[in-house]
Amino acid sequence: MAETKSERRPRRDAAGRLVTVGDLLGVALAGLVSGVVVLLVFEGVMSLARAFDFGSSSGWLALILPVWLFTEEFRAWRAVPARILGALGCGVLAGVIGFSASVAAAHALPPLGSGAVGAAISAFLYALLWYVGIRWLADRSVPR
Repeated sequence: MAETKSERRPRRDAAGRLVTVGDLLGVALAGLVSGVVVLLVFEGVMSLARAFDFGSSSGWLALILPVWLFTEEFRAWRAVPARILGALGCGVLAGVIGFSASVAAAHALPPLGSGAVGAAISAFLYALLWYVGIRWLADRSVPR
């Protein structure tokens, strides 16, 4: 029987940083989907118990795992002093655009749905901006 070598996913370098933008987006998506599923189960249980109406929780809670991921990425880039400004800039831009999308979706969706839309847009935008931005900052600030 031939033994096959499986590559570990997501791929990380020696410092613990995710190697590709696909890895970063994939882990962020997995965290978002997990968060939304947990919220849907919670909402289902609470609506069956008649504690409150289905869909009334904030969908922004789905960002808990992606924020944890981005915090770990931030820590892994500790050799880049400008990462603080980079993270703040990415966070503000992604947050404003995600919040705007959430407000626009609030007319057609309950808070769970509109918050999940805003959270998804914010997470993906932050991941893209962070991936490109931190590498740009690292090329300019870390002596070689």
